[in-house]
Amino acid sequence: MPAPERTSAWRELERNREEVAARSLRQVFADDDDRGRKMSREAAGLYFDFSRNLVDETTVGLLADLATECGMTDRREAMFRGDLVNTTEGRPALHVALRMPPERSLLVDGVDVVREVHRVLARMSDFSDRVRTGAWRGATDRPIRSVVNIGIGGSDLGPEMAYRALEHYSLPELDFHFVSNVDSTDLSRALDGLDPAETLFVVCSKTFTTLETMTNARAARSWLLDSLGGGDESVSRHFVAVSTNADAVSRFGIEPGNMFGFWDWVGGRYSIDSAIGLSTMLAIGPDRFHDLLAGFHDVDEHFRQAPTGENIPALHGLLAVWYRNFLGARTQAVLPYSQYLDLFPAYLQQLTMESNGKRVDLSGRPVEVDTGAVWWGAAGTNGQHSFFQLLHQGTELVPADFILVARSLDPIGDQQDLLVANLLAQTEALAFGRTAEEALAQGMPGELVAHRTFPGNRPSSTLMIDALTPRSLGALIALYEHS
Repeated sequence: MPAPERTSAWRELERNREEVAARSLRQVFADDDDRGRKMSREAAGLYFDFSRNLVDETTVGLLADLATECGMTDRREAMFRGDLVNTTEGRPALHVALRMPPERSLLVDGVDVVREVHRVLARMSDFSDRVRTGAWRGATDRPIRSVVNIGIGGSDLGPEMAYRALEHYSLPELDFHFVSNVDSTDLSRALDGLDPAETLFVVCSKTFTTLETMTNARAARSWLLDSLGGGDESVSRHFVAVSTNADAVSRFGIEPGNMFGFWDWVGGRYSIDSAIGLSTMLAIGPDRFHDLLAGFHDVDEHFRQAPTGENIPALHGLLAVWYRNFLGARTQAVLPYSQYLDLFPAYLQQLTMESNGKRVDLSGRPVEVDTGAVWWGAAGTNGQHSFFQLLHQGTELVPADFILVARSLDPIGDQQDLLVANLLAQTEALAFGRTAEEALAQGMPGELVAHRTFPGNRPSSTLMIDALTPRSLGALIALYEHS
């Protein structure tokens, strides 16, 4: 495949950039009443409005052509087939197999990986049911009341983000804590006030050798045994492992039957729907965890089958290429207007920046274009009172994703209407700005007009889901995975 900058689509996009720059968003909306419809897509429970981006229909078509010339569709199919697309480690990248329904089959080296996935899911479901119902008892025959997830990177950010996002559905009798930092403060705060006799630790480490994770796990083991005694017998009732290293797990004192495995084709930042999500399943239950997987799979199917111009993850990813390489945007903001999603920007930092962080291509040659932006963000409306002035009035171009959850799970008065109104007002102000004439018409003193106007033409996309459910969260995560 040719380098992207050597394709005809790339050259055409460079010419198109000048055409787009000649027209403001205010102007193009005034000229085309139908722009909002033409530049929105709906699939898998997601509504994607990209009409307030600095693109025209020609741009969208050329970006789709660029994907074709660079072999995106072939690479996509290779991933779904289980080819060795992870060339540096010589393995597939098969997170899509983690959420395939049980009636599907996918053979990799003669092994049906879907069957293997569902075998682990069944064990996770059985264990989760026993903990949630109190059938699983600790060393002193008391039920579990607290769960502490110990991991780092994808073994921590994913489970904690999912727990916070789906806390509305969590079993009230269980409380959850997440530990990742080797700074002892992290573990100390998590353990403060917990009863060792009612605490379960979920240690997540593929190799069971990760420095930070195992340092915290050993400290937690000492904390438990200092209170309960009993050696490995106590450990086996209060620790389970998510790992592939049965020998190391056994040496720690965890029974192999309480180890939940996953596979080398599961990348850490894509592992939330594997056994790494055990704490999520403990919180929301097996049925809702399967709903989460179904949401992932909905978007997998859309991404695999939809033409590029109608494909939400593909369009989202191509817009990132457009802003980074053609318009010089160095960062990407993610602004979820849902307090449940307050950790989602941090989760996406790892997902996107670890995925797009290399400076060489698949052959090890330095790339000649920019790869990925710096991702950041915060939950609205907090962000509006923190950094939005720079988005509106600063000199930096920052594309922004606004994530809208239409219906609140915790309605109070008209606060959800106010939240949605804030989001819509921000996307409109970013796109259209405020002129001096408008400021004066609103009664602004003349000497303040320059400080109260802003140019607009700041791009944003709006991603909407109806309500934050396990299924819609799975769909939202999968969108960004494929993007």
